Amino acid sequence: MAIKENKKASDVAGCSEAMVQNLSKLESLSARLAAVFAAKRAVPQALQGPSHDLYVKAGTAYLSEAMTNPGKILQSQIDFWSKTLTHYVEAQQKLLQGDLGAAAGAGVENWANHPLFGFLKEQYVLNAELVREAVEGIEGLDPKDKKRLQFFSQQIVDMMSPTNFLGTNPEALARAVETDGQSLVDGLENLVRDLERNKGELVVTLADPEAFKVGSNIATTPGKVVYRNHLFELIQYTPMTETVHTTPLVIFPPWINKFYIMDLKEKNSLIRWIVEQGFTLFVVSWKNPDASYAGIGMDDYVQDGYLEAIAQVKEITGEKQVNAVGYCIAGTTLSLALGLLEKRGDKSIKSATFFTTLTDFSDRGEVGVFLEDDFVDGIEAEIQRKGLLESFYMSRTFSYLRANDLIYKPAVRSYMMGETPPAFDLLFWNGDSTNLPGKMAVEYLRGLCQEDKLPNEGFTICGETVTLKDVKVPLMAIACETDHIAAWKSSYRGVQQMGSRSKTFVLSESGHIAGIINPPSKKKYGHYTNTSWKGSPEEWQAEADFHEGSWWGRWGDWLAKRSGKQVSAREPGANREILGDAPGAYVIEKPAV
Repeated sequence: MAIKENKKASDVAGCSEAMVQNLSKLESLSARLAAVFAAKRAVPQALQGPSHDLYVKAGTAYLSEAMTNPGKILQSQIDFWSKTLTHYVEAQQKLLQGDLGAAAGAGVENWANHPLFGFLKEQYVLNAELVREAVEGIEGLDPKDKKRLQFFSQQIVDMMSPTNFLGTNPEALARAVETDGQSLVDGLENLVRDLERNKGELVVTLADPEAFKVGSNIATTPGKVVYRNHLFELIQYTPMTETVHTTPLVIFPPWINKFYIMDLKEKNSLIRWIVEQGFTLFVVSWKNPDASYAGIGMDDYVQDGYLEAIAQVKEITGEKQVNAVGYCIAGTTLSLALGLLEKRGDKSIKSATFFTTLTDFSDRGEVGVFLEDDFVDGIEAEIQRKGLLESFYMSRTFSYLRANDLIYKPAVRSYMMGETPPAFDLLFWNGDSTNLPGKMAVEYLRGLCQEDKLPNEGFTICGETVTLKDVKVPLMAIACETDHIAAWKSSYRGVQQMGSRSKTFVLSESGHIAGIINPPSKKKYGHYTNTSWKGSPEEWQAEADFHEGSWWGRWGDWLAKRSGKQVSAREPGANREILGDAPGAYVIEKPAV
């Protein structure tokens, strides 16, 4: 009887039975949604946006300009309303003429084929242009503040796109009709799941979490854990050649993320490629800290991390020197370690390679909008409260640097279209982030990023004050042309100030990840080289030679020349206890926060 009554109700309402059933599912999902919001984590106000001072400065500058140059403001408003009225009239004419669609077969999901959605789209474009032009036209604002205002105003513009709202997204509406509401039910389930995973904060799941397992179908290059302390595990990889270069190579990945970005799948694994070239490779896998690591600072990462790893590699291989690689923040810290070793007269590092590394923070690039006092003060207060900087904050910050690609588009697909997140290894890694020890995070943000001590008065590490001039080993630096985290021009300026007499700089096409994880087999992104260090970054690039394909081969040749003769391949743990198989235990730990 209940089924018949429901069916009858659906007939009266013009809805299918499937639609009615889906609507009933929404009730239980709504209850879960209410429950998760009731237990929502408390995010400090200082970490939810820039301080009000920024907007006060912008408002003051805008009002000042309106008083001194009212014609400019008035003309901007007249142009905006003229365009708005024109588009409104055009939409009205289409409606009056009954022009509700276009060519046969074109669905309502096509923005251009429906006057209402077409009008919404064009009006949004006009509004976005007005905001951008208004911000760009503000005079008398400090360039640093203006850059931040441009960024955060663009965040609002991106967020308000009509595609981000169900009622103004024709594709999502059409999908809901086609599936009798199933897409909306699936989307709400995805939304509630993401909120429950993140204590009520919206963090979009970018990749299917069930599609990958670290050590099973990603991070599978054979190797052994040969050392472990409170900060890292040391992985020695199994050789794939009969002989290897004498000098071993050790890679220090950033502890902001997991090391397996360099070992996703066989076809794009930098780790596997290095081993195949005949190098004895060691990789550091950092501990994912909990609150008990609150007092761990930069000194600890250098002494118990870098120097200890180098000592272990030397002991295992019997060699007096190693070649070292530092990626991102690990490259910044490698420069500190190199300066410290130079001060101590220690020649343990034969050569150094820097991947997307900043050492000169005079221009912090796009990420600099989050490195002013309003945010850093908020981070420091959160650290004092919890002892660490949770991965949630770092992940959210980097996502907002690419909000359309990492937040809004995935959210639309998942929550409005009801799609399952894709099985994409890179996005899986992107969501597998780590916490940062409180003391280290503050020292890095204040001393290196904000105060820019390393290229200037010097940064104190393990009792020594070091500068970029103290980095004197032969080195190669690889930066990426569209890097939104480590701007290549700043990377160049840092290397330019280093004291080494043998320096090579390579500029790869693409961004922070794709420019580095760029295997030769794909023949995808090219790179630039130039032996001159005399000019500015712009002059360097203008005079540089462009080369098709990956920089890996060029680096491999450079490294081989600094890695000595060939010796019999070294099996992992030949002279010590094996602690486990690669990729180790630390990389899969999920510490309680």
